[in-house]
Amino acid sequence: MSAPRFFVDATLEPGARLALPERAAHHALRVLRLVHGVPLVLFNGRGGEARARLTVEGQQAWADIVQWDAIERESTLDLTLIQALVATDKLDWVVEKATELGVARIVLAPAARSVVRLNAERLERRLAHWREIALAACAQCGRNRVPQILAAVSLGAACAASAARHRHVLAPAASGALLSAAPGDSIAFAVGPEGGFTADEIETARTAGFAALSLGPRVMRTETAGLAALAACQALAGDWGRSG
Repeated sequence: MSAPRFFVDATLEPGARLALPERAAHHALRVLRLVHGVPLVLFNGRGGEARARLTVEGQQAWADIVQWDAIERESTLDLTLIQALVATDKLDWVVEKATELGVARIVLAPAARSVVRLNAERLERRLAHWREIALAACAQCGRNRVPQILAAVSLGAACAASAARHRHVLAPAASGALLSAAPGDSIAFAVGPEGGFTADEIETARTAGFAALSLGPRVMRTETAGLAALAACQALAGDWGRSG
C-alpha cells in the first residue's frame, strides 16, 4: 500500500520538520487514523515530492522529511479545459476528474445558457473551493503539480487568452474531427453548459481560432464531454499515446 500524500505549502528539504496544516492533520489523525512513525509523502504543488515520517504528540502532527524525489507525473501534453459555468456538483466532478486526467489549467467562463450566475464575491469563494478539490485530486492521483483553476469574464475572453496550438470548441453538430497531436503539443477545449453553446458563442470561439469539433454521434453531457476530450488526447499522444 502506498504512503498517504499530503499537500504542504512549504519548501521541502530533507531533515526539516514541518507542522501538517490543520486540515491535513485532521485527515491524517482522525480520518486515516495514522500513528506515530508511519511514512508519508509531501508535495507542495511546484514539482517533486518528499518522503517523510509522521510525528504525533497529542493532537499535534508533524512530518519529518527524510528524502527529496524530483519525480514528475505530468502529461506530455499541455491541456487546457475551458468549461462553461454549470451546477456546482457538476463542476466539482469536472475539476476532480480533469485533474486526474492531467489537465494543466481549467478556465471557467459564463455562457448564455449557464444556469449558474456568480457575482465577484461568490466566484472567489467557489474558485477557492475548486482549487481545494484540485489539490485533493493531486494528492489522490500522484500529481506533484497542481493545475491552475482560473475564471474568465466571458467565453470570448477565455478563448482569446488561449495560446494553445490546437484549439477546439465542442459542438455536437460539427463535422470536424480531433486532430492528431504529438507529445509536447498544447491543446485547448471549450465545453458548453447544459444545452450547449449558442450559435453566436460557437462563432465567437471560431473567431478566436477554435475549430468546431464533435466527439461522435452521441450528445454528451457537459460534465462528460470535456473529460472525454482530455482522455482522447491522452490516448492519442499523451500519457497513453505512442511517442513516435
